[in-house]
Amino acid sequence: MTNPKKFDLSVYLVTDRDLSLGRSLGWVVEQAVKGGTTIVQLREKDMDTKDFIDEALHIKKLLKSYGVPLLINDRVDVALAVEADGVHLGQKDMPYKMARKIMGKDAIIGLSVETYEQAEEAEKLDVDYIGISPVYTTPTKEELTKELGLEGVRRISQICRHPSVGIGSIKAHNARDVIEAGANGVAVVSGICSAEDPEKAAGELREVVENAKKSVRS
Repeated sequence: MTNPKKFDLSVYLVTDRDLSLGRSLGWVVEQAVKGGTTIVQLREKDMDTKDFIDEALHIKKLLKSYGVPLLINDRVDVALAVEADGVHLGQKDMPYKMARKIMGKDAIIGLSVETYEQAEEAEKLDVDYIGISPVYTTPTKEELTKELGLEGVRRISQICRHPSVGIGSIKAHNARDVIEAGANGVAVVSGICSAEDPEKAAGELREVVENAKKSVRS
């Protein structure tokens, strides 16, 4: 496990093997990290628990040499089993306080926020970051049909003190807008997993995000 409280949300990869163009997930993740991905969430909605654990152990070993944290989507049991750096929870997953009690104070725990009301609730919790979702509508989150837009990112960033990552159809051409609206990073699925060159795609995103952060600070 890397130091779990030292993490950078700048370029946050959410994996999706179905969007990886037939390439191994490990290869896609490693290319992305080489390009500048700063944190990885392993997302497997349909995989058997044993296979999920095997994949998580493989990705964890790969990321260790780069010092990049591994988070597990939804599955607190899998995160504990592989000693991942943390977990990302949706609004319908295990309640945050229960997950924190189980995983301990050092785990990175993120929480998806899809409405202003949920942002207000998240403000009362000591989560490590929030995922603002979706900034723009995206086919990888078919259940979310209403986008928050940049105004939603601004408002949620004002409501909630926690670091945030925007997710939903974000690529290099619009990542700057999301950072300038108040997010600390951008979460990307197809923009990296489906890229012809994941390393290049991650590098372009990292450059845009870093430049946007400099602009916000100046």
